[in-house]
Formats: sequence, C-alpha cells, structure tokens
Amino acid sequence: MYKVEKRLIKFWIVTSLIACLTITIQAQPSKKILRYGADASSGAPYVFQNPKNINQLIGFEVDIINEIAKDLGWKAKHVQNEWDGLVPGLDRNDYDVAINGIEITEDRMDAVNFSIPYYSTFEQIVVRRDQEDINTMSDLVGKVVGTLDGSLAQKILEVQGGIDIRAYDDEAKSYKDLEFGRLDAVLIDEPVAKYYAGWNPQLKLTGQPIGEVTYGIVTKKSDTLLLDKINRSIDRLKKSGKLREILEHWNMWNFMMAGFMNDHKVTNIPHIYYDDFLESMGKHTTFFDLLRRYIGFMPMLGEATLVTIGLSILSMLVAVTVGLFVVLLRVYAPQPFSGMAVIFIETIRGTPLLIQLYFIFYALPELGILISPFLAGIIGLGFNYGAYEAENYRAGLFSVQRGQMEAAISLGMTRNQALRHIILPQAFRLVIPPMTNDFISLLKDSSLVSVITMVELTKVYNQISNTYFDYIGTGILVAGIYLLIGLPFVKLAKLAERKFTVDKRKIIKR
Repeated sequence: MYKVEKRLIKFWIVTSLIACLTITIQAQPSKKILRYGADASSGAPYVFQNPKNINQLIGFEVDIINEIAKDLGWKAKHVQNEWDGLVPGLDRNDYDVAINGIEITEDRMDAVNFSIPYYSTFEQIVVRRDQEDINTMSDLVGKVVGTLDGSLAQKILEVQGGIDIRAYDDEAKSYKDLEFGRLDAVLIDEPVAKYYAGWNPQLKLTGQPIGEVTYGIVTKKSDTLLLDKINRSIDRLKKSGKLREILEHWNMWNFMMAGFMNDHKVTNIPHIYYDDFLESMGKHTTFFDLLRRYIGFMPMLGEATLVTIGLSILSMLVAVTVGLFVVLLRVYAPQPFSGMAVIFIETIRGTPLLIQLYFIFYALPELGILISPFLAGIIGLGFNYGAYEAENYRAGLFSVQRGQMEAAISLGMTRNQALRHIILPQAFRLVIPPMTNDFISLLKDSSLVSVITMVELTKVYNQISNTYFDYIGTGILVAGIYLLIGLPFVKLAKLAERKFTVDKRKIIKR
C-alpha cells in the first residue's frame, strides 16, 4: 500500500510540474485576427458549446462575428470572459470587440462605442405552466422575479418598483429556480426565453412584448476605424440577406427585426439550428449516451485541470514565500516595518478575494500595469493566502520556547543563524497541517479566477452544465477531479509530518 501511495505521489508531482510549465504567453495577435470577447457559458442562442460536439462553439452571434471577420478578410477568434466583465476586458485590450447580447443603452454608450444594431427584440415574461395570475408588468409587483444581472430587464424591473428582484449571472439558473418554485417569474430577453423555457413543459411564455432591446458590437472609444469597418460589414450582411439567413436558421427572426430592416417578405429558410437545439433538449438519454458524453468531456476537463493544478501550486508557492517574509517582518523587524506587515495582513484578510482579483486585473491597467490573466490569478491567490500563511507561521514561531533563541545566541550563533537552524524548522513542523488545509482551500478558491478571463475546472463545469442542463452528473465528475487533485497533496503532507515529527515511541523506549 505504501508503494502504491509513493507511485501516486510521484505521478502527481510529475503532472504538477508539467502543469506549471504550461503557462501560455500571450502573443500579439496578427492583424488578420479579430479577437472577440464573449461568455461561452451565457447559453443558447448567443455563444455556447455545441451539444453534439462540446469542443465546438456555436450560436447566432458566433455566426455573425464569423461573417463579419470573413467580410473583412480576417479570422474570428473567441476570448472567454464573464458577461459582466466584457467591457472591462475590452479596456484591457484582451480582445478587439465584445459581442454577447450586449444591449445598447445610453449609460453604456458613455463608456464604449456600439456598432449599428444587428438584432432587435423585446423582454419576455416566463412563469410556471400552472400560473394564471401573471401576464403584465404590473402583475409582477409584490412577486419574486429573476433576471440577468446588469441587463436592461433588471433596469425595467427596478423602474417598475415593488418587485423583489433576484439577479443571476447566467440565465439558465434563473429558469431552474422558477421550476423549483423559488421565483414567481423571470424577465429576460425573448431569445433566452425561447431557448430556455419555450420547450420546457413546466414553463410558459406569457404576456405581450415588453420594451425594445437592441444588440450591438462593442468597441473601445478610441477604435473608431475598427468600428467603421464593422458597421460597413453589418450593413453589407443586411443588404445581402445573410443576416436574415443567420437569424432564420436560429429561429430569431421576429416582427421587430422585420420592421427594423423593412423586410416583411416571407421566406422558406429552415430553422435548422433551432431544430437541432430542440432535438438535443428532447432527446432521451440512455446510460451509454451519458457515458459517451462524459468521456467526450475529458479533453476539455483535462485541459482545465492542468490550468487549475498549475495555478494552485504556483499560487501556494507565492503564498508560502510571502507569508514567511511578512511574518519575519512582523515578529523580528523594527517599526515601521512590523507595522506595515500588520497592515498588509489585516487588509488582505479583511477584503474579499474576488475584489482583490478585480483590482489586480482591471484596476492596475489604469495605472499602466498590465499583466496576463494567469499571472494575475497567481498574484491574487498567492498574496491572499500569504496573509493567512503569515498568521500560521506566527503561531508556529510563538510555539517555540523563547529560551531556545537565547540559548542559541549564547552558544555563539547569530540571530539569523538561530532563526534559520533552530526556530524555523520547529515552527515549520507545527504549521504543516494548517498549510495542507490552506492549499486545499486555495485549490477550491482558484475557481474565482474565471472572472478574469481564465477557463479552469469550475468554469468548464458551468459551460457544460448550461449546455446539457446536466448539473448532477457533470458536478459529480468535476467534484471527483478536485478530490483527486487534493488527495496526493494530503499524502505528501502526512509524509512531511512523519519526517519532521519526533517519534515519541522511541523516546518512551529510551
């Protein structure tokens, strides 16, 4: 059994080293590449994973941006980011444009440029099938209503007033909560309602169209030349009929688009992609279908696992180094350095890790400090856990009797030598267990880096579960991967404890 554990640990170490070496260097994109930011977990029909091939990105906006790039003689390339981080990512120059059902509003136009609209729609109320008391906006007063965080629908609900609004970071979860009875209704853009509720026998679309929603492609204020090229491309797509063809394929053509484009003629363009989506939603899945599907997830999950392992190990190395440096300042350095160490620890521990990641990734570029997502994740996680490690080390240092330092100095050792050879080894032995716990916590907290454009295990779970509505099976699979990643480190910690701990049984025999 011990040999098996050693082999497992060796395998894990080799895998971890490989993961640490797989850090992508962001190269300057070619002029022939049009980088577009979008959240692949935003769901159908915008930008999402193909249920028939999880490694392929599809959606009506994917088709539109591909056609625009083709018209410009370029090639479109997707860059993953959270929906609410698309505009900040644009300011960081992580991509050239953003397209993801981004509504054209006055407040957003103050910060960015919008292309001419490529789609026009409305807000749609969705309720449970047995509900008959909700049909208009006034009926939502006093109800619990879900919507997409930061969307125009949320603003409409806020203006209406008297509504208990629940904001979600992705639409699929709002409709699930509606099914479970946690919400009375959902108000989101009509395409989302059609794809996530229209086919669901437990839900129904109700009431008349509400408001007007127009989508545009977003560029930076300074990119006027690129904006002009995109506008010309969209105009050509409209005149050639290609835009309508794309929308018809996804069953997205509606009366508002007909009026917007002054195109009221009847066509026989088939809704091929919409029909494919409905087929995948209504298809009976056998055990062997699920097994093949989960096996198909492995390349995508494997890549995300390497990112998670590499990020976690490097962040923990930073945390250990930062924690040791800070605790030595706090315990042994004179003022004002010890005071600065205390301020660092309390500031980091007193603010959320998510805010720290946002600050490092989005605020520092305002000061001229632009770093890659991977490095930002390492710094954010490393410094955050470094503050906690410093407190662990402080407890370890204070557990060593003060007289040992005095005895070492009286034997002719310097303070630094005593600290290095006498105090720190004993303190390190005592802090191994809490360090193990911290690494496992850091491993789980690495999921937060998805907010800074990184795709790791939890983000992949969101993308897959939103594609197949499979939260249980996929969740168990991803949870198992997290468990397998953490177990070898626990084994290593136990080996380290046995190595550095005095064998009490031998002492008793003597």
